[in-house]
Amino acid sequence: MPNASVPGADGKFNAYVAKPNHSNGAGLVVIQEIFGVNKVMRDLCDHYAEQGFVAVCPDLFWRIEPNVQLTDQSEDDWAQAFKLMEAFMPDFDKGLEDLQTTLVYIRQMSECENRIGCVGYCLGGSLAYSMACQSDVDASVGYYPVQIEDSLDRAQNITKPAMFHVAELDGFCPPESQEKITRAFASNKNITHHLYTGVDHAFARNGGTNYNAVAAALADDRTAEFFKMHLL
Repeated sequence: MPNASVPGADGKFNAYVAKPNHSNGAGLVVIQEIFGVNKVMRDLCDHYAEQGFVAVCPDLFWRIEPNVQLTDQSEDDWAQAFKLMEAFMPDFDKGLEDLQTTLVYIRQMSECENRIGCVGYCLGGSLAYSMACQSDVDASVGYYPVQIEDSLDRAQNITKPAMFHVAELDGFCPPESQEKITRAFASNKNITHHLYTGVDHAFARNGGTNYNAVAAALADDRTAEFFKMHLL
């Protein structure tokens, strides 16, 4: 698989890189779920490359266990994924630094002459929210972000376009959390917030147990139009 070694403050970390045949000049930082840079994430990068973006997905678990590639298809993989996430959370800010380093890395690539966005899923959705709040990324999209309800005061810091897809039945983001998110996001004109009724967490993970083709297609179409509007 195409890989790059990205130099960071704490050392080099691997990233999956998908380059388009016909570049639109823009780039994307694709932010992993708790399963690592697995086939799902690599396929997403390839999908964005087909749309003309340079898409780079960094390995955020490299300090704990490099090159993790788990699935959502077995209890053992789920258990390992949750352990990795628990180990990662104290280093959440370190992961955010890695994403900002990846942002700089993409900006230096010859294929990129337009803006750079980020898109994340699950844990990556939460990191996409943090990137929107704390970095100079040009546009951010988060799919079913989790555990952001305690940091919604930072939503006022989002000054560039951001969009978030929230699942109504998400057990990791219960109704009371969704209400807080809705209120906070409504007060910032730079944020677009979509709620998908009748679907669960990870509804856009193709092949996953909660995959919903209709909701996934709608969210992905909205994301494509969002990036087309704000990055090109």
